[in-house]
Amino acid sequence: MMPRMQMTVTSSSRRLAVRFAAGMLALGTIAACGHSERDPNSLTKPRNHLLGVDRGAEGGADQLKGGVNAYLWRGAIDTLSFMPLASADAVGGVILTDWYQPVASKNERFKIAAYVLDRRLRSDALRVSVFRQEYQGGQWQDTPVSETITSDITTRILARARQLRAENGGRDN
Repeated sequence: MMPRMQMTVTSSSRRLAVRFAAGMLALGTIAACGHSERDPNSLTKPRNHLLGVDRGAEGGADQLKGGVNAYLWRGAIDTLSFMPLASADAVGGVILTDWYQPVASKNERFKIAAYVLDRRLRSDALRVSVFRQEYQGGQWQDTPVSETITSDITTRILARARQLRAENGGRDN
């Protein structure tokens, strides 16, 4: 048991020494570059790489960096855009809205959580939860949500995702 421990310490020490040497070499290279004069004409103009690009999506790719389907993600964002967003995590595929009170109804409000679960554009890659409250007795009370509301929102998200995919030439990647 003891020789094995010594071997682990030795290989660990070697890795540390290699990292230290690589770091020193990089520092020497950077220091050597710092003494030369820069030509302002050779510098590129700064640009905002987020302008015109869906955050986290890579152009026409159907996957976000976190491994969720970009069409489902964008479809969910577009569909739920009428509600105030509390949180939207493209990497994790989670969208949480804040409470939304329809103009026609003063005594009820809704909140939605949408989860993109997969990289493929499939109906089982999307889970939607709708929460509803009614104003009763001076406070908000949780009330059951009609199953048709949840399925309607899910259907609209899927339809929007398919539309986005079709607009992208039907490409999956």
